[in-house]
Amino acid sequence: MTKIKLALCQMNVIDNKEANIENASLMINEAISKNADFIVLPEMFNCPYSNDKFIEYAEEEQNSLTLNKIASLAKNNNVYILAGSIPEKEEDKLYNTSYLFDRSGKMLAKHRKMHLFDIDVKGKITFKESDVLTAGDDFTIADTEFGKIGIGICYDVRFPELARIMVEKGALILFYPGAFNMTTGPAHWELLFRSRALDNQVYCVGVAPALNKDASYHSFGHSIIANPWGEVLAEANEEESLIICEIDLDEIKKVREELPLLKNKREDLYEVKRR
Repeated sequence: MTKIKLALCQMNVIDNKEANIENASLMINEAISKNADFIVLPEMFNCPYSNDKFIEYAEEEQNSLTLNKIASLAKNNNVYILAGSIPEKEEDKLYNTSYLFDRSGKMLAKHRKMHLFDIDVKGKITFKESDVLTAGDDFTIADTEFGKIGIGICYDVRFPELARIMVEKGALILFYPGAFNMTTGPAHWELLFRSRALDNQVYCVGVAPALNKDASYHSFGHSIIANPWGEVLAEANEEESLIICEIDLDEIKKVREELPLLKNKREDLYEVKRR
């Protein structure tokens, strides 16, 4: 199968876990009604984006209300679901973790955010995930019926080395559930997704929460799909919305034949490698 119907669920996240899970379920069901093959939720889709809420909403993987619901939806509807991310608790540590479920509801992969969002843009926004979260150390490339995909989370998209390693491991689509803010989003969101797609001649997908003006952290929204030529195939605005977009993986081969960037790398001079 080379054609995949993607569904990007740009949902409004509030300070109520059960309501967020219900909203995610409603959007997933709407995507299923439109024959989506692969459904993606935003970063921290069950939880307000706030360090204190990460602690309050954290769930252990083995008895997670959120993950059990998403796995059930995947199994009962024969669809892939990338559960954006949730605050995951393991012993005394918290992680920002994304989970991929296949059509049988089996967890295919999990990704713990590798690059924590510690920034201070003077007079605009300060946030330090590392105050409560622990960084993940693993590259996440998953085998699906469509081929291999790579998974990062939000701030991970800013690091081209990570994307290149996932692509060199065979990833054809890079997924980054994210929640850029109203400072970094307008400046860099679209640019980064187009760049990662163009650099690696793959599809690059970002799924964000909608803008909730009542929240302490204002998400930029603008969930996006960029193609291997670096073009935007679909992009939302800041409001809650569902994007349905079919992509064709044959486009990757076509673009790489026309503009053989990956073949033209000077690997005799440099390389990107994982330790």
